[in-house]
Amino acid sequence: MRLAISIITLWAALTGAALGEESAEAIGDSERGAKMFKKCKSCHQLGDGAKHKIGPHLNGIFFRPAATFDDFKYSKGMYAAREAGLVWDIDGLSRFIEDPRGTVPGTKMSFHGLPKEKDRFDLLAFLRIYSDNPQNIPEAAPTAIKVEVELSPEILAIVGDPDYGEYLATECTTCHQSSGDFDGIPGIVGWPNEDFVIAMHAYKLKKRDHPVMQMMAGRLADDEIAALAAYFGNLN
Repeated sequence: MRLAISIITLWAALTGAALGEESAEAIGDSERGAKMFKKCKSCHQLGDGAKHKIGPHLNGIFFRPAATFDDFKYSKGMYAAREAGLVWDIDGLSRFIEDPRGTVPGTKMSFHGLPKEKDRFDLLAFLRIYSDNPQNIPEAAPTAIKVEVELSPEILAIVGDPDYGEYLATECTTCHQSSGDFDGIPGIVGWPNEDFVIAMHAYKLKKRDHPVMQMMAGRLADDEIAALAAYFGNLN
């Protein structure tokens, strides 16, 4: 009951009702939500200087219709959800975070979801800090975005051959689906090239923990990683 009252109070404040924003109760525990956001950081950026990576940046997400960035390539499922009227309000965000694939069939997001309401609302309380309203508050200070592995400009500048990448991808597609579908193993279709390259080198250098991926990446040369990035990045 207290949680429901909190949501109603906050909703009234956000939609311009008579309650001032300072009287609204928080969605959840934003400090705990900051810890929850660690689950999201491999795909999404947040804060000053945030940009699109595997997923779009999450600044200003509240009350934004789904799939609104012209410079980000969404899944067909997300575009369909936008046409169906999906808006990232509290309810829309909570439903999506709880069950991404169930809420937006065909989404590229490979996250299993957060079944506990408290976890979702704490995460939303943290994301709320970086939306337009409230704004100019100390909690919205820039965040540092940690890079998993520092690669030389020469490695990042390698232009991969997608045809060669398709040839090499036969080993990848024994586990990852080329359709981008999620069946317990994360999808790798449509990743920005740099994200793919950094992830593979992180496995190669054992900065990411996964014995199979460490073995697979360890056998690949720099140009082969770039080729795979080009191939999977071009798939829809």
